[in-house]
Amino acid sequence: MYRVQCDQLCRLRPLMASDTVTIGTRGSQLALWQAEWVKSAILANHPAIRVELAIIKTRGDKILDVPLAKVGGKGLFVKEIEEALLDGRIDLAVHSMKDMPADIPTGLCIGAIPKREEPRDVLITRSGDPLEALPQGARVGTSSLRRAAQLLHVRPDIRIVPLRGNLDTRLKKLETESLDAIVLAAAGVRRLGLADRITQVLDETVMLPAVGQGALCIETRTDDSRIGAVVGALDDPTTRQVVLGERAFLNRLEGGCQVPIAGHGHMDANGFTLTGLVCDVDGSRQIKQTRTGAPDQSEQIGLALAEALLAAGAGAILERLNEHAQSS
Repeated sequence: MYRVQCDQLCRLRPLMASDTVTIGTRGSQLALWQAEWVKSAILANHPAIRVELAIIKTRGDKILDVPLAKVGGKGLFVKEIEEALLDGRIDLAVHSMKDMPADIPTGLCIGAIPKREEPRDVLITRSGDPLEALPQGARVGTSSLRRAAQLLHVRPDIRIVPLRGNLDTRLKKLETESLDAIVLAAAGVRRLGLADRITQVLDETVMLPAVGQGALCIETRTDDSRIGAVVGALDDPTTRQVVLGERAFLNRLEGGCQVPIAGHGHMDANGFTLTGLVCDVDGSRQIKQTRTGAPDQSEQIGLALAEALLAAGAGAILERLNEHAQSS
C-alpha cells in the first residue's frame, strides 16, 4: 500500500512533568498564532510542563521579491526548521500543511494533524465587489500559480500581479500597490481575526484549494518518545485521512509551487471524496476530476485520481511546465 514517508502517527511514550518542550516556528504573525495554538493545546493536557517557542527564519522568509516558483517552491518554509529539529535545537515544529514537501527527511515524521480550519480561498477587494463584478483588466495580487491559473480560467481579462510577504503585508499591498483584489487562504485570515476583511469566499468550482490548505502539520523526530505521545493527542483522525489522500494525489503528480495543481478532499456519509485539478498557467486548459471511495482508502483514491488526470492529459501539461521551469 502506498504511504507518504512518515505520514503516520508516531507511537511514542508519555512526557515527564518536569520536561521543557521547545516548538520551532517561523516568525510571521500567522506562524506564531499557529505555534501558540499548539502550545496552548499541549499545556491543556500537560499543565505542569514548560513550553517555549523558538523562532527560525527560513529561506522563504528571506526571499520576498521573487515568486516561489522561481526559487524552489515547496520546502522553502520548512528546511531550516527541520534542520533544527534533527539536531535537537527544538522538540517539534509547527508548519502549515500546504508548505510541506512530499519527502520528509529521514528521522522526522508527521506526529499530528489537528482538526482542519476552513480550506477554501478568499477574495479581498478594495471596492467590495466579488470576483465576477471586478472591472475589466482588474489587477489581482497573488504569487500562487494555482490561484492565478484558476482565476484566469474564469476571468481571462484580469491582470495577475505577483504578491509576496506575510498576510499582513499582503493586505497592506492591496492599498499601496493599487490592486483591485488579492487572494488569500481563508484559514489564515480567520485565525488572525480578520474575517471582516473577506469580500468573498471562493467556491471550489471556481478556486479549488491547495493540498493541505487549512491544516496544520506538527512534525517530530521519529525516535523521540518524550514528544510523540504529547502531539499525538492533538491529532484529528478524519483530518489526517483526508490530508493523506490529498498528499498522495499531489506526490504522484510530483507537484510543487512550479505547477498549478489543486486538490481537496472531504469525508461524509458516502465516504471519502477527492477532487483534483491540473491547469495551464494561463488558465486556458483545466483538467479536473473527482473520485469517491471508502474512508480508509484515501491514499489509494488520491493515487487513482492522479492517474486519471495524467491519462486525461495532465501529464503533457506538467511536462511542458516543468521543462519551462528548468529553462527559465
